Amino acid sequence: MSDFATLLYARDARNPRIARITLNRPERLNAISPQMPGEIRRAVQMANDDDAVHVIVVQGAGRAFCAGYDMKESAEKPDAHEWLQNEMPWDPMVDYKWMKGATDDIMSLWRSYKPTICRVQQYAVAGGSDIALSCDLLVMEKTARIGYMPTRVWGCPTTAMWLYRVGMQRAKRLLFTGDTVDGATAKEWGLAIDAVEPHELDRVVDALADRIAGVPRAMLTMQKLAINQAYENMGLATTQIIATVFDGITRHDPEGVWFRAHAEKHGFHSAVEWRDSGRPIPEGEEARRLARELRGDVSRDP
Repeated sequence: MSDFATLLYARDARNPRIARITLNRPERLNAISPQMPGEIRRAVQMANDDDAVHVIVVQGAGRAFCAGYDMKESAEKPDAHEWLQNEMPWDPMVDYKWMKGATDDIMSLWRSYKPTICRVQQYAVAGGSDIALSCDLLVMEKTARIGYMPTRVWGCPTTAMWLYRVGMQRAKRLLFTGDTVDGATAKEWGLAIDAVEPHELDRVVDALADRIAGVPRAMLTMQKLAINQAYENMGLATTQIIATVFDGITRHDPEGVWFRAHAEKHGFHSAVEWRDSGRPIPEGEEARRLARELRGDVSRDP
């Protein structure tokens, strides 16, 4: 165990060759707080520095794996975070600095020398899908959901892993709509290595981790590096730079400003309900006008 605020880290009591990183904000469905990405990186480093550990299982406490970035406070409260700016013109590099740092922290799961297995129950959505897709292998409940709903408004997945995990057509299908898929579909698509009934999840994850844990560390590292390097050569790092810049734009363009103004006025859950309902999302001049009205300011553009 160690002194983490947002997660738990320990060697598995049953098999000490397995390390477990447990996202530990169950009251918020393990939503990603500003501290969590850095703590994920630190936990991954601890596992990599421990010669007893051969494989890392990433899991979530409580009823869901991870519901994404904890954006409720950010959306409802002005000046909640320094990277979410109210004054226009906004500074893209202030946003980029924080989000790229968080993305690189989460990608420590991908760049870990030791294999990472993500255990997904109920939800791995929005930023939670970034964590899941940064792991080497996913095992999901059949009925669990994975996807990135904020691609409809106020988000662009900064890890950019969807293309590399499901291919161009399916990545576009999900990101053009913000739809999610269940674990059974994720397995069919090759996104998850397995999808099982909820009562079977622990047994299947443990069996996979045990199987990997019997392989020498050096062999695991070489196989992982050889495969990952092929994806790096396809331009993964460059794509993530672009995606992270775009993610900042989505929070500060007219549509993003409207979404935040709606959340400030009516609450984050109301804004999310509109986002995910399929109703047309205000854009351009309409979004600017509605944001001004929501904030009671008709004298200037948002």
